[in-house]
Amino acid sequence: MDQWFLFLLKGLAVWRITHLLSNEDGPFDVVFTLRKRVGQGFFGTLLDCFYCLSIWIALPFAFWKAGTVGIILLQWVALSGFACVLEKAVTRNV
Repeated sequence: MDQWFLFLLKGLAVWRITHLLSNEDGPFDVVFTLRKRVGQGFFGTLLDCFYCLSIWIALPFAFWKAGTVGIILLQWVALSGFACVLEKAVTRNV
């Protein structure tokens, strides 16, 4: 599979999962219940911030089909950045 296409798929997946966990209630309010249960501690704060959460969601995707440690680190921040740019593009300022 072409590396650019794989990066695009990973980036879209990172954005989708991050958006689901930080901004949506999820099917049958599963994500809403999860956010309610974790409260206001570290994980509750993490789930409230799209940009913070995207860093951690991007991490496992960076390991997928990656080679060296340098490539993993580069993909990690690039995937999070891709998700953040996409979030800015689709979010309206109210």
